[in-house]
Parts: sequence; C-alpha cells; structure tokens
Amino acid sequence: MPTFTFRNTKTGEEFDDFLTNSKREELLKKNPHIKQMPSMFSIAGSTGDNIDAKTDDGWKEVLAKGAEAHPDSELGQRYGRKSAKQIKTDAVLAKHRHKWSNN
Repeated sequence: MPTFTFRNTKTGEEFDDFLTNSKREELLKKNPHIKQMPSMFSIAGSTGDNIDAKTDDGWKEVLAKGAEAHPDSELGQRYGRKSAKQIKTDAVLAKHRHKWSNN
C-alpha cells in the first residue's frame, strides 16, 4: 500500500496516511476539505546497491527458455546459448547488413 500526503484546506495541516487506493478515494469523497498533495512515489526493490544486484538463478532459467523459443529476438541475442558457428554467422550477417544499409 502506498503512503499518500494530504492537506486539510480548513486548518492548513498536512499529514501522511498509509492507504489503499480505494480507501484514499473514499477519504477524499467523504471529506471535500481534504486534498491530496502531489508527492514523489517510491519503488521498492531488492535491498542493497543496484550496482551489486545479481540475477536470481530461477529468473535466468526463465530468460534462457524465452531465448530458446525466440532465438532471433533481443532476448535471444542477449541470453541465448550460441555455438561458435552461430556467433561467427551472426557477425558476418551483421557486417553485411551494415555494409548494405550504408549504400
């Protein structure tokens, strides 16, 4: 549940409340003198620095399955397993695509 900041227009008092969206709507409907104040939202993620974040092995497996199903997609290019032959073939294709796109 998010935390919302409200202002009482009668008293000028500002307060924070931890509510669901439906409860927030109900509060604002019942109290027309209370206005929601704009505030920054926060996104909770894993603890620690994002620089040191590691991908979970289960998620890596999901990415690998998606890459196998769609080898030519961006996901497949990034997470798919490729043989040495496939890597060289992709490099040659990229070279020729680049060459022909400049003409």
